[in-house]
Amino acid sequence: MLGTAPEAHASVRDLFRRGLVIPAHPLALTSDRKLDERRQRALTRYYVEAGAGGLAVGVHTTQFAIHGTGLLAPVLELAATVAGEYEHDVVLVAGATGPTARAVAEAELARSLGYHMVLLSPYRELDEDGLIERARAVSEVLPVIGFYLQPAVGGRHLSREFWTRLAAIEAVVGIKAAPFDRYRTLDVLHGVVRAGRQAEVALYTGNDDHILTDLITPHRVVVDGREVDIEFVGGLLGQWAVWVRRAVELLEQARAARSGDDAAVRRLLTLDGHLTDANAAIFDSANAFRGCIPGIHEVLRRQGLLEGRWCLDPAEELSTGQLAEIDRVLAAYPALRDDDFVAENLSRWLA
Repeated sequence: MLGTAPEAHASVRDLFRRGLVIPAHPLALTSDRKLDERRQRALTRYYVEAGAGGLAVGVHTTQFAIHGTGLLAPVLELAATVAGEYEHDVVLVAGATGPTARAVAEAELARSLGYHMVLLSPYRELDEDGLIERARAVSEVLPVIGFYLQPAVGGRHLSREFWTRLAAIEAVVGIKAAPFDRYRTLDVLHGVVRAGRQAEVALYTGNDDHILTDLITPHRVVVDGREVDIEFVGGLLGQWAVWVRRAVELLEQARAARSGDDAAVRRLLTLDGHLTDANAAIFDSANAFRGCIPGIHEVLRRQGLLEGRWCLDPAEELSTGQLAEIDRVLAAYPALRDDDFVAENLSRWLA
């Protein structure tokens, strides 16, 4: 038992701890901004058949605006239903947001739909003590993945002591580190080691600007004179909402690199720059990430998975110059793309 939280299926926990590609699932909308169930299902089928081991639904890439609305439940249910079409386990991660009562209610909804874990977004209205108590309350419902979200898209700075306290909660099974900041990423690593839970808490990179380097680096943390090895085992990423077939291959190569394959290390260090450049265009880093979700949608639209790049907020669109940047990186880095895989299967996924 993970604390007093219901126990996730052992094989699911084992899969998560080993390390997976977990796409942050976008929201497929029609031109009048209603849920496009057909394309929402197609996206989920794409992710699972591309080799993703999990799905994160109701997270930033799904658009935080669905929380507190009637849209959250059907979106969570669709992903769980489609994942259930497959014989193998798919780790289902539900995003939970807001104050404690709402986060607990969203975790309860996720549990009722068969989700295994909750990715708990930070909440700016609570101090660190309040955030710890909130995590404890949610962990009574489902195992928790902590989330260091960058401030540009709704996160906040959190202390090293906070991550120590969070990692010490028995039902915290993972942390997604996405501060887009090396100093603050180290705070997470040190916190997990200080809590003595590096063997139980799975680290997932969410640093879309540093994906492959996170995954191949053998982190050695020194705490109280002790050297402790800790590593990122997988990625839970908005960037991995696109080109998922390639992401799965890259994670396998990263495992080889961490196991001592020097050629894989050199190859991935080169690709890390390419992937970061592509991410800068898709996520609109030049404009404080304002066009990040439309950028993801645009790539999926070109592949035929989405009909358009519509967001719930009509004002949420690509930034000036972003489309040209997406054109540039699509032409520059064909090896990162999985267009052929999508083209071969799209009609079946949409059926």
